[in-house]
Amino acid sequence: MDPAFNQLQTSPWNEIFNVIFFPDRIYHAQYLNASISQRYRYNVQEVRSYVDINVLKGEVYLDGEFYSNFLRVEYRGNRLREVVRDRFKQLQNKLICWIKLLPADQGKSAEARLKLHYCPNIGAYQAEIWETLENRPTSRHDLEVLMQMGAQSPITRIPSFNPALREIKSLSKVELAFRENDIDLPSGYVVSEQDAAWDNGYMRSHQEPRTSDPSSDLNTIKDQNYLIAFQRGWFLDVSAIEPVRYRNAMMDVVNDNGTMIYDNPDADPDNIIEMRWIVQRELGGSMVFFHEVTIPVGKVEGTHQHVGTEELYYITEGEGIAYMRVGDDPATDSFPTVQRKVMGLGMKDFKELPVKSGRVIFTKSGGMHGIRNTGSVPLKFVAFLYHTA
Repeated sequence: MDPAFNQLQTSPWNEIFNVIFFPDRIYHAQYLNASISQRYRYNVQEVRSYVDINVLKGEVYLDGEFYSNFLRVEYRGNRLREVVRDRFKQLQNKLICWIKLLPADQGKSAEARLKLHYCPNIGAYQAEIWETLENRPTSRHDLEVLMQMGAQSPITRIPSFNPALREIKSLSKVELAFRENDIDLPSGYVVSEQDAAWDNGYMRSHQEPRTSDPSSDLNTIKDQNYLIAFQRGWFLDVSAIEPVRYRNAMMDVVNDNGTMIYDNPDADPDNIIEMRWIVQRELGGSMVFFHEVTIPVGKVEGTHQHVGTEELYYITEGEGIAYMRVGDDPATDSFPTVQRKVMGLGMKDFKELPVKSGRVIFTKSGGMHGIRNTGSVPLKFVAFLYHTA
């Protein structure tokens, strides 16, 4: 980390926008595995995070000379802890990480299982993957570092990862999922792959415009893992992104002898809206997606409830009516009340709120919303959705 950040972090100008958050534990070498010995030094080149996950990549130096490139995974395990607890168990001091490296050269992609070890210093499970663990002819590892090295140890080597690690700056993406340990202690019970509890990104998927057929399963890519992207910037032309089309989005669907029936007064075969998925899995923090929604004249996105997520709509074009459940925002009490069918929850009372360019609908976990185009041109808004803590 550039020492200049020490001064930037305390600058009054930075305090206005808080674009620099430093110091941060993940940049401090004393918390990495080999730094227990002063003979080892880390050059952390990039750090990326997603909720409970930190991934660091960079170089390890031994006695002042370059020794190896490395990749470090840290996982706090809050999501997995809840899944395991739901099965009347507890997380142990080890767990397993499925990891796939996606370098710029796709021919060097590789995946493996990595054993993570709980570290009380950082309150997370962690392991480091080095290119090599071998002694050099002129220098040997310190015993306290050597004791951490091995096939299932906090410092480990995965031979199939070496082509990607050798060009560490070109390692652009990492996919991750986490499961409970394969041995349940102290019982010694073997936890099979079928019985294991997983944190796979909330069964994460993303959307791609593979077909123009509305609500087609072909547009849903079932990743079931987390993505860590090391790219530093994106320059995007939203108009060049093909939209994904949805029929009667956020409305109940009933399967009647193979015929899909939308159980909502607003539903009809022509109620099709479009979403341009601008940024999805590349986002860090708890953000799930940033997309642009287009609702044609007279069409509607069904009312629905958010649980464990929050969402913000910012209207950019057109006019319409947004629906917010009665009581969600006391400032809306003076607006008209109507009944709306909520996806999966039946009829509820909502406030009708007029929206146009510059208006915002912000819905917290537990809140309900929907939106209708009542104008003469397409209604457009951008939406941000993210997990709550």
